[in-house]
Amino acid sequence: MNYYSTNHKVAPVDLKHAVTKGLADDNGLFMPENINAFDAAFFKRLPQLSFQEIAYEVALKFFGDDVEHARLKALVYDALNFDCPLVPVQQNIYSLELFHGPTLAFKDVGARFMARLLAYFLEKSDKKVNVLVATSGDTGSAVANGFLGVEGIHVYVLYPKGKVSAIQEVQFTTLGQNISALEIDGTFDDCQRLVKSAFLDQALNQKLTLTSANSINVARFLPQAFYYFNAIARNPLPDKEVVIAVPSGNFGNLTAGLFAKRMGLPVHRFIAANNENDIVYQYLKTGKYIPRSSVQTIANAMDVGDPSNFVRILDLYKNDHAAISADIAGFRYTDAQISETLGRVYKECGYLLDPHGACGYQALEDSLTENQVGIFLETAHPAKFTETVESIVGVGEVPLPNKLAAFMKGEKQSIGLDKEYATFRDYLMEKAD
Repeated sequence: MNYYSTNHKVAPVDLKHAVTKGLADDNGLFMPENINAFDAAFFKRLPQLSFQEIAYEVALKFFGDDVEHARLKALVYDALNFDCPLVPVQQNIYSLELFHGPTLAFKDVGARFMARLLAYFLEKSDKKVNVLVATSGDTGSAVANGFLGVEGIHVYVLYPKGKVSAIQEVQFTTLGQNISALEIDGTFDDCQRLVKSAFLDQALNQKLTLTSANSINVARFLPQAFYYFNAIARNPLPDKEVVIAVPSGNFGNLTAGLFAKRMGLPVHRFIAANNENDIVYQYLKTGKYIPRSSVQTIANAMDVGDPSNFVRILDLYKNDHAAISADIAGFRYTDAQISETLGRVYKECGYLLDPHGACGYQALEDSLTENQVGIFLETAHPAKFTETVESIVGVGEVPLPNKLAAFMKGEKQSIGLDKEYATFRDYLMEKAD
């Protein structure tokens, strides 16, 4: 299958090029030329399939023309050696727990898949690929751990100084080996701008082979469709309309859900649950997309002022605001509202949300009707935000999983840079010499 640019100014490319390049030469994001739908028979047998079996079937629709099927199956099964269970919280509200991977965040799915797919494409190549990734929290840890020790690949994680949680930070600053952590004196949007500028720098690209592991890369965001199918497979109330609430930052997660819907997944509506960075919420209300500088909140992975993947949604719907609004409802919540929800749900239901999942949960509470079942994405383990969560539910109420405790023993290794592109460019050029 070929992939075209959302800016439609360059010729389509094959999957290998799209994955290793990351961003199109016209600064657009790659989109598959076709979205292959499943037939009714697949959905009848869906509940009998395991998560890995489901993921492989979906991967075949996306990548089956470009990767040998046996290798693709092995790749999927190796990447997804953990589950994404559906857990009841209220009578008609369920949590899709996406934090059972090695870094306890949903991005383990896409990052681990992409690392293996990129390694597959580099098997017969002697060139070194440099992966640039901007993170507002969980992306950095998932990508760094997904690519750790992969031969021929070096990862540069750019993160905003003082704007990620302590546990998130240690997950990508203590690894060493082929992982470099760059602490940028700015916001996530500054980090994202630096990465995009590097891709458009012709002189830099002549010296270094660059790609992205953010959700702008098709190999990162498309596999996120896997767990939407798994959610429907585990839904205990199949006779009700399904509404899925997605905590939304850079919008790769929600975009993958919309792709799943185009593939036939029976989802009545999606909800984009925003914090105070509500650019898309405002778009849904007004039809006008007006990016702005992000503001810091307790749901920090959603602190994005210009979501990269929203151009994919616009392209998917041919810029039809009415059609987008028919499939996506928007909700926004302040820090105070997020805190209230997190504390109340823990007290009343005994379920511990993270700040991002709290946005999704509250959006369902605020919108579900009697004939609907709600599923929200619990995108990270609450222990990744221990200080914030314990300030709400009480000290000692958030057990630290062994996986996170192991990271806390490492020594921080990071390089501080200002937010100017020239500084970042000089750093990369020095690495190329």
